[in-house]
Amino acid sequence: MVAKGHLQLAFLVAMNCAASRSALAFMPGSAGLGSLMARGASLRLQTCSSVGRSVQPRVMPHRMCAAGVAEKAEAEAKPAVKKRVLSGVQPTGNLHLGNYLGAIRQWVDNQEEYENFFMVVDLHALTMPHDPKALQKDSFDIAALYLACGIDPKLSKVFLQSHVSAHAELTWLLNCVTPMGWMEKMIQYKEKAKKQGESVSIGLFDYPILMAADILLYQTQLVPVGEDQRQHLELSRDIARRFNDLYCKKKSMPAKGRRVFREPEALVTKAGARVMSLQDGRSKMSKSDASDLSRINLLDDPAEIAKKIKKCKTDVFDGIEWGNPDRPECTNLLTIYQAVTGKTREEITAEVGEMKWGEFKPLLADAVVEHITPIQKRYAELMADQSYLKGVLNEGAEAADEVASQTLDWAKTAMGVTSRKDLILP
Repeated sequence: MVAKGHLQLAFLVAMNCAASRSALAFMPGSAGLGSLMARGASLRLQTCSSVGRSVQPRVMPHRMCAAGVAEKAEAEAKPAVKKRVLSGVQPTGNLHLGNYLGAIRQWVDNQEEYENFFMVVDLHALTMPHDPKALQKDSFDIAALYLACGIDPKLSKVFLQSHVSAHAELTWLLNCVTPMGWMEKMIQYKEKAKKQGESVSIGLFDYPILMAADILLYQTQLVPVGEDQRQHLELSRDIARRFNDLYCKKKSMPAKGRRVFREPEALVTKAGARVMSLQDGRSKMSKSDASDLSRINLLDDPAEIAKKIKKCKTDVFDGIEWGNPDRPECTNLLTIYQAVTGKTREEITAEVGEMKWGEFKPLLADAVVEHITPIQKRYAELMADQSYLKGVLNEGAEAADEVASQTLDWAKTAMGVTSRKDLILP
C-alpha cells in the first residue's frame, strides 16, 4: 500500500506541476515519468516518520510549486533599486555645444535608468573671479537649460548647490581628515593657479575637497566624469576610505562600526561626442577659453552660429575625411555634424567627402541651428515664467537636503561632533 501511495502521489505531483508550467527542482526539461515518480516518492518519504511517531504536516510539493511562482511574481513586481548618479555644471557663462553633446544629452538619455541628482555648482564658481550679478543670472540660466535639454524633474532632482548647506559644512569636516600632500598633487589647481597668479585663492586649492563633499553627501554610486576630472573622483574615493578607516571601524566608536561614506565609481557610458575648440582641434571646447569664437553656446542665435563656423579653423587639404591625425579640425567638425544629425560615418562620408570647406561649413551651421532651436524655444518659455523653474529648484533642493543632511549627521557623529539633538533633555 505504501508503494502504491507513493506512485499515486508522484503522478499527482507531476501532473499538477506540469499543468502550472512551473520550474520545479525535480522537473528538468528532459526528465521521464520514472524519474518524476522516484523523486516524488522521495519527497513523500520525507514527510513520514518511523512507526510510533506522529507525522508532522508539510506543504505538499504541488503547493510549494504554486507558492514559489507567487514569490517569484511578487519579487518581479517590486521596482529594482536604481543606482544613484550625481553630476553638475558651473554657472560661469552659458552651456556650450560640448557640454550638451558630451555630457548633458547622456544625462537625458540615461535618466530613467538611474536615481539622479543634477546640480548647478554655484559654490565652485566662487573659486574664480566673478561678477556677483552675473553669477545669480547664470545659475538660473544653467538650471533652465538643464530642463530645456530634456532633464525631467520627475526623474531627476535639479537644484543649486548653495541651497543645500551640507555641502559647505561637510567640506570643512573633510578638510580635517585629508592630508596636505594629497592636495598638492592635484593637477588642475597647478594649471589654474598659473593663470590667476598672486590672486589665486585658497578656495581654488580646496576645490577638490568641495567636489568630494558633493559626491559623498549623496552616497553616490556613479559619477559621470571626463578624463580631466578622474583625478578628483579618485581623491573622493581616497577620502571616503580614509574617513571610514579612521572613524568607522571600531564598534566602540560613535559610528559603531558603520561605514559613513560609499566609495563612488566612474560612470562608463557609451562614448559621447568629444567636441573640440573651433579654433584648435586638439583642445576641448571650453567656457574658460578667452575667445568666444572657440565655442558654440546653446543660446547663440543662428547668425552667430553661422559666423563662428565660418571663421573656425580648418586646413588646406582636399576633401573632408575622418581620423587623419594631421587634420584634427576636420575630424572635430565632422564629429559635430554626426552628433547633431544622427547620421553614420558612412552616410556622412558619402554626403560631404568631396566637398570643399566653403560648401560644408554652411551645411554644418544649418544642422547645428536646427538641432538646438527646440532647446532655445523651451529655454525662452522657462525664463518667461520662472515660477515653474523656481518650483523645480525648490523641490530638488528639499529632496537633496534630506539625503545630504542624513549623511552629514552620520559624519559628525562618527567624528564625535555634538549635535543639537544631544542637548534635548530626557
